[in-house]
Amino acid sequence: MSHPALTQLRALRYVDAIPALDPQLLEWLLLEDSMTKRFEQQGKTVSVTLIREGFVTEDEIAEERDSLPKEDRYWLREIILCADGEPWLAGRTVVPESTLSGPELALQTLGKTPLGRYLFTSSTLTRDFIEIGRHEQLWGRRSRLRLGGKPLMLTELFLPASPLY
Repeated sequence: MSHPALTQLRALRYVDAIPALDPQLLEWLLLEDSMTKRFEQQGKTVSVTLIREGFVTEDEIAEERDSLPKEDRYWLREIILCADGEPWLAGRTVVPESTLSGPELALQTLGKTPLGRYLFTSSTLTRDFIEIGRHEQLWGRRSRLRLGGKPLMLTELFLPASPLY
């Protein structure tokens, strides 16, 4: 099962350097804090529509492969993040199986809980980079995050109703 927004997310093309964009747009794209929290600051109720969740092989993570360790299996979670029921963001999280140990096992049981609610409560969260991407008129970003030093990739596509636009 897929969703058109996730097809667009996978089609993002990343830029080599941060482009000269409107400062408000850059503020959204380079946000270091939780996007869930940012949406809630807009006075919205945030909910998750879970599209796909489960283990996949390396073949299904071509976009993230170069930024993660080579493993036999990866935990994949694809969602649509809604604000007051309106789709604002498509998200894709890829977690190497080796990351899923200790407290990070919780990444497999998030269900309809926004990823940001879990990630940004951890004192061990760090971000290696943010890359900005675009597909047609839509902007997105991807980051390699680390929990307790263990990597995962998060890709986000801002949908047309998002306040980024």
